[in-house]
Amino acid sequence: MKKCIVAALAALAPALALSQILIGQTAGFSGVVAAGVKETTEGAKLWIDHINAKGGVHGQKIELVQMDDKFDPPIAKANAKVLIEEKNVLAMFLNRGTPHTEAIIPLLEANGVALVAPSTGAMVLHSPVRKQIFNVRATYQREAEKAIAHLHTMGMTRIAVVHADDSFGLDGLEGANKGFKKAGFQPVAVIKADRQKPDYKSIVPAITGKDSQAILWIASGNAVAEGVKALRATKSAAQVVTLSNNASGGFIKSLGEHSRGVVVTQVFPYERSFAYGFIKEAMVHAKEKKVELSPAMLEGYTAAKVLVEGLRRAGPNPTRAKLIAALEGIRNFDLGGLEVSYGPEDHTGLDFADLSIIGLDGKFKR
Repeated sequence: MKKCIVAALAALAPALALSQILIGQTAGFSGVVAAGVKETTEGAKLWIDHINAKGGVHGQKIELVQMDDKFDPPIAKANAKVLIEEKNVLAMFLNRGTPHTEAIIPLLEANGVALVAPSTGAMVLHSPVRKQIFNVRATYQREAEKAIAHLHTMGMTRIAVVHADDSFGLDGLEGANKGFKKAGFQPVAVIKADRQKPDYKSIVPAITGKDSQAILWIASGNAVAEGVKALRATKSAAQVVTLSNNASGGFIKSLGEHSRGVVVTQVFPYERSFAYGFIKEAMVHAKEKKVELSPAMLEGYTAAKVLVEGLRRAGPNPTRAKLIAALEGIRNFDLGGLEVSYGPEDHTGLDFADLSIIGLDGKFKR
C-alpha cells in the first residue's frame, strides 16, 4: 500500500512541477530605484496573490521569478538571459528603466517572449510598435509635456530642465520641449546630469544663476531627492517637478523635510479615489496586507491585472506565442473605470496623465 502511494505521488510530480506559471522580473531591488521598485512589485503581488489564493489561472498559480539588476543595464540584460533561456519563464514583467529595457529587447525578440508592463514611459517602447512589448502606463513625453503646460498656466516662464544623461533623460527632455513649443517660450537652462553621480556643485548654480522659477527634474528618485536638498541649501524656493518614476512613498521619505510642495506627475488616477472600481478593489487588498496604497503600488497592481487577463485568454496550456497573441487581442478590457486595448498597430495601453503635489502630511495630493 505504501509503495502504491509513493508511486502515485511520483507520477503526480511532473504535473505538480508544471502547475506554476513562471513570470520573470529583473529590476533594481537594490540601488537608487529600490524604493520605487519594491512598491510597484508589492502592488503587483496584491493582485497576483489574490488570484493565486483563488486557485490561479486555469488551475495554475503564478510565480514571480525575480532577479536584482541593481539598476544597471548590463546586469538587467544578463538577468533577462538567465530568466528567458535558463529559467524558461513564460513572459517578462514589470522591469524598471529605459536603457535597461532597451538592453533586453534583443532577447525578447530572439526568443519570442512578451514583456508586460515595463515600468518606464519611454517613447522608444511605443513607437514603432514592438511586437513583444505591452505597455500599460503613459509615456514620459506626455508627462513632461503636461508638467510644462501646468507650470505655464501658473504664470511661470523661467523654467529649467535637469535630465539624466541617458535615454530616459533624453526622452523626458523631448516631451518637455514639446511643452515649451506649445507654450511659446524656451527653457532658461537645460542641464545634463550624470545618471550615477550627479554633480550638484555645478547643477545647482546653473539653476539658481538663471533665477529659475521652476525646475523639471528628470532623473531617478535618489538623484532628484539629493538635488532638491542641494537646491534648498541655497535658500532657493523654486518649484520642483519630477516624473512618475518617482511616484512612491520611498521618494517622499528620501526627500525628508524638503518633500512638501514637490510636484510629481502621475500616470494613474488618485490612489484614494473611490470613483474608480479598480482603486477601491486595490484598497481592499492593500488593507488585507496591512499596507497603504501608493501611486507606485497602483502601477504594479494595474500591470498585474493586465498580465493575468493575458494569461486567462492564453488558455490552460499557455505558450509564449499564445500569450503574445492573447495580449494583442485585448480590446476595451475594463480594469475598473479605465479601459486597456491593444492591437497589431498599438501596444500603448493607457494614456492617462495627471499631477500631484506632496502635502504637509507627506502624502500625494491631487
